[in-house]
Amino acid sequence: MAETANDASGAAGIDLSQFYQVFFEEAGENLQGMEQMLLALDPSAADDEALNAIFRCAHSVKGGAATFGFADVAELTHQMETLLDKLRRHELQPTAQMVDVLLEAGDALSNLLARHQNGGRGTPLDTTDLVVRIGAMAHGDAAGAPLPAAPAPAPVAAAPVPAPAPAPAPAAATAGGERQLELTVGPLSDPSLADNLAELFREITGLGQIEPLAGGQVADGMRRFKIVSSASDTDLLDLFTFHIAREHLTLSPLGPGYGFHAGAPGAPTEVAAAGESGQGWGLFADAPGAPPPTTAAAPTAAPAAEPVAVAKPAAPPAPTRAEPKGGDSTTLRVSIDKVDQLINLVGELVITQAMLAQNSSQMDAQLHQQLLSGLSDLERNTRDLQEAVMSIRMIPMSMVFNRFPRMLRDLAAKLDKKVELVTQGEATELDKSLVEKITDPLTHLVRNSCDHGIELPAERIAKGKVAHGTITLVASHQGGSIVIEVRDDGRGLSRDKLLSKARERGLDAPDSMTDQEVYALIFAPGFSTADAVTDVSGRGVGMDVVKKNITALGGSVDIDSAQGYGMSVKVRLPLTLTIMDGMSIGVGEECYILPLASVVESFQVDAGMLKTVGNSGRVVEVRDEFMPVIELDRVFAVPRLDPEARSNIMVVVEADGGRVALMVDELLGQQQVVVKNLEANYRKVPDVSGATIMGDGRVALILDVGAMVRHSRH
Repeated sequence: MAETANDASGAAGIDLSQFYQVFFEEAGENLQGMEQMLLALDPSAADDEALNAIFRCAHSVKGGAATFGFADVAELTHQMETLLDKLRRHELQPTAQMVDVLLEAGDALSNLLARHQNGGRGTPLDTTDLVVRIGAMAHGDAAGAPLPAAPAPAPVAAAPVPAPAPAPAPAAATAGGERQLELTVGPLSDPSLADNLAELFREITGLGQIEPLAGGQVADGMRRFKIVSSASDTDLLDLFTFHIAREHLTLSPLGPGYGFHAGAPGAPTEVAAAGESGQGWGLFADAPGAPPPTTAAAPTAAPAAEPVAVAKPAAPPAPTRAEPKGGDSTTLRVSIDKVDQLINLVGELVITQAMLAQNSSQMDAQLHQQLLSGLSDLERNTRDLQEAVMSIRMIPMSMVFNRFPRMLRDLAAKLDKKVELVTQGEATELDKSLVEKITDPLTHLVRNSCDHGIELPAERIAKGKVAHGTITLVASHQGGSIVIEVRDDGRGLSRDKLLSKARERGLDAPDSMTDQEVYALIFAPGFSTADAVTDVSGRGVGMDVVKKNITALGGSVDIDSAQGYGMSVKVRLPLTLTIMDGMSIGVGEECYILPLASVVESFQVDAGMLKTVGNSGRVVEVRDEFMPVIELDRVFAVPRLDPEARSNIMVVVEADGGRVALMVDELLGQQQVVVKNLEANYRKVPDVSGATIMGDGRVALILDVGAMVRHSRH
């Protein structure tokens, strides 16, 4: 059936494949929104607006899938629509089982859409059982019992009505509320494809049998078909949500009536029969732009029976996609490759501006006042441009947090636990590349809190806690970094248990270790506090991956815990991996860059402030605090013209919860630097996280402060 749709669209001169990417993105957004609303739905007191919104999400996916010929997606969403429609009309009472099966259907739709997006490669997902289960619930079987039917209204006697009579049903109306509809297909360059397109329309909409009308061949490549349907006006209107379908399909009553899209190219011309009103029951009655009702000059005698009126909903359904006034869109979808190219160009502009600033630093301000003023404006505009361009890639943390309610719901049910998820700071923004890479580590942390941290309800009650545990996700900006905290009110970490497990694995774990050092043991490869291996945890491959991935992003992880009260894990990350503020320092003839967010202070050192520890290590005393000293000229083997020359400036940097003092020769200044990936272009260099190009064209290494702090501890 997908091939048929593609052939038809191709014949009509429209290549639907150009819209695929937009459809897949919008379908993903609708499925994500539907999942969030289902998770927030209370079956015992379901909100009508929430049910309508969930229905619209499913309907949007169905309409797009039908347009592009993805029959498997359209079939599943059609069954979901049937169930959701009965729920929103209060014909069925929502149950937890219905929410479960709709969530399962959302997962299946994501799988089907991913396969279509991948060109149909991969094993197709069999949704037969899912479709049957949803259908059973929609018919009141299994988990959903139908509500008692409302009493039928008393028959109205045929009597003159003072108000204007409703539009009469077309002569083709049948018993049982069914109506005969006329479907006009075209214009098509190949009219023989009309049968296929009409059959596809019938399968998607479920309107009933379809057959060509006698003499159904119309000029200009159009065909006419007859459909018998008992669908409501609202349902028929929903069929035409997507404009691509409108251009080639016109639906109207069989007989007089303006039906859908009267006056559109290819729409049938209306001719009022003698003695009949020219107005049909058309679906756009009273809508903006619809023809006004017309009254016949000499109407025929009214039939003895009261005319059948088309029921209107109390309020018009919300449109699937609300267009802003004036037709202007408030968003623009742009390929990520174009954004990356723009960021790279801005990076080159930053380098060029730094070169101009450095070369102009020796100019006479009086002789070149206008030039220097222009360079100052260029520096300010370059920074503003860089911030604006970087903000394009910044997306809110809600994109990450929204993935966890569903995962936590399923995991808690699997572990027989009651867990509530609380999120704070969802509007905090982070670079898109970091969001993609931070999702897996945060998933490990949330699963770890649910599995190891939160106790079973009976155990919590015995400890005087409420039966349900709470996992809190918090995101906030601190300086030039973003801090993401995952905390729970569970059992916390046991110092004794961690030390015991570490010794069992042969790790060096003396009793003199601080609490922070003991807590950090959970990041050791293969380390786990679980007593048994399950399909959720116990193999010790989660937390070490968290540490490794976050460290690779230039971030750090800190753990705090109180046994019996809970645990907190704080992840600190740079806001972006592309452009950052740095402090340039000089060591010998070399220049290095320190991330400005890691710099605490700098000072000149006196000989009496340095102390030797053991035979090699040295520490410096700063305000009654001793911290390790790292001599950069020795770490990087920087050659010196004078071997006896020694540095007398120290820069204190902080990372991973520790501080070290770096010995440098001079402080060169603060500037924005464009981060270049050294590992991808050369190889991994110890204690170096990247490189940048300075204003004079030299390459400067960006130091990995976290790695230096970790080395100083050993």
